[in-house]
Amino acid sequence: MNIVLDILLLLLTIVYSYLESLVKLFIPQRRKSVAGEIVLITGAGHGIGRLTAHEFAKRQSRLVLWDINKVKKEVGDVTIVVNNAGAIYPADLLSTKDEEIAKTFEVNILGHFWITKALLPSMMKRNHGHVVTVASLCGHGVIPYLIPYCSSKFAAVGFHRALTLELQALGKTGIKTSCLCPVFVNTGFTKNPSTRLWPVLETEKVARSLIDGILTNKKMIFVPSYIGICLILEKFLPERALAAINRVQDIQFEAVVGHKIKMK
Repeated sequence: MNIVLDILLLLLTIVYSYLESLVKLFIPQRRKSVAGEIVLITGAGHGIGRLTAHEFAKRQSRLVLWDINKVKKEVGDVTIVVNNAGAIYPADLLSTKDEEIAKTFEVNILGHFWITKALLPSMMKRNHGHVVTVASLCGHGVIPYLIPYCSSKFAAVGFHRALTLELQALGKTGIKTSCLCPVFVNTGFTKNPSTRLWPVLETEKVARSLIDGILTNKKMIFVPSYIGICLILEKFLPERALAAINRVQDIQFEAVVGHKIKMK
């Protein structure tokens, strides 16, 4: 009998969740204040990290740009961490050097573990904080000649989702989590990116979307926002249709293929 009641409650919760999401489309989300919060941003010297730091600075946050040990001594406990540092080496698998594969995972996912483990205890003690994972659309779908990058971003999305669930299981609901997943961003790390279906984003737009998502405690931040809907639709498409979509969108960028640089 209990299982029947649990299933009924689950169905009601699903219906309520859909209605709640529909209402939120038309009602502006309340934004929290980050004034006085101590914010650590990795990779803050360039691109998304640099502009995100500017956005926090405009909101009177106290910014920390690296060195965890000195941070704790000089400014106190970090309450918001933005794991933004990233590495990418566009190439086919056989042309990708072993050290490039290792570096990709060290920066794009292992760094998230070490930084979060160092900063999370003080957040958990106060039940207050925000852990931001900068991933990519490549954490949900794959692109040729970016195997290490896509793999590391899948891991980053998994890190975010698992951490979110674990904090809920531990009752630390005061610690929020967000994951940023943009399409191609014009940061200069990927040379000459282009695609027919998605825009190549400027860092200013991505940073504004990220800060907006943080202030509204949004779990998954897709840029542009409609990408999330497209990913849901893709789950219901047959393989042939997905292959046709990939051909139409014609993603291109400079990559080392067969030890030669090609536009792919």
